[in-house]
Amino acid sequence: VQLVESGGGLVQAGASLRLSCAASGDGICISDMGWYRQAPGKERELVAVIASRGNSYYADSVKGRFTISRDNAKNTVYLQMNSLKPEGTAVYYCAALSMTVAGAAFHHELYDYWGQGTQVTVSS
Repeated sequence: VQLVESGGGLVQAGASLRLSCAASGDGICISDMGWYRQAPGKERELVAVIASRGNSYYADSVKGRFTISRDNAKNTVYLQMNSLKPEGTAVYYCAALSMTVAGAAFHHELYDYWGQGTQVTVSS
């Protein structure tokens, strides 16, 4: 299974971006999907998670500004990012679990598949 992200870029504070992540591969089986981000010198942090049925979770730092969604028919997950802040500058990664395991979506080391990452830079 391959995950390919797109939609990153350089924007000014207050702007919006929409990230996409498409999963592909033979016999693909995707459960929970998530977006993580990693800024230089910092640990990878959870941004948002969405279960196969659509339940979602957001980090406090993005709640109310970011929206995660998915199209199961297309094996694609999206992250709509509004009111971007300079502290949101990071490489954003898409990740997926192959099966649902309670609590696994909140631990990046438990994900089965990762995208290559897309850079988001927010200038002040």
